[in-house]
Amino acid sequence: MSTQEKQKTGQNTFGIAPYTETKGEEYMGAPMRAHFTKILSNWKQELMIGVDKTVDHMKDEAANFPDPADRASQEEEFALELRNRDRERKLIKKIDKTLQLIQDEEYGWCDACGVEIGLRRLEARPTADLCFDCKELAEKKEKQVGKG
Repeated sequence: MSTQEKQKTGQNTFGIAPYTETKGEEYMGAPMRAHFTKILSNWKQELMIGVDKTVDHMKDEAANFPDPADRASQEEEFALELRNRDRERKLIKKIDKTLQLIQDEEYGWCDACGVEIGLRRLEARPTADLCFDCKELAEKKEKQVGKG
């Protein structure tokens, strides 16, 4: 299902409907933590399936082409896939770290200033560890350092 199809059916990118707060509900109480645990677990499972597909694809497609151009194309394709899988491996580690924060009941608060990160930001990026303002400030500092 595409992202647009999920939005039409009321699902977020991870195949789960956005969390609906009840009036007076405690921020990051058990229901919210369970919701984000489900999102992160589904996301991790999708990534793990992708890893398995890559391994299978590389085994199936591995060939020793006599033509150097064909061999170079295949090696470049494999290198690109491996870079993507490395990014996904790092993301899986971040998801695991986030799942541990949920379990420890420390999820949902900004690492820099301690305020609530907010449900909508966490729905969009469940592994977020900074509130919007702190993230924006960090990105501005990063741009300034990068240009220096």
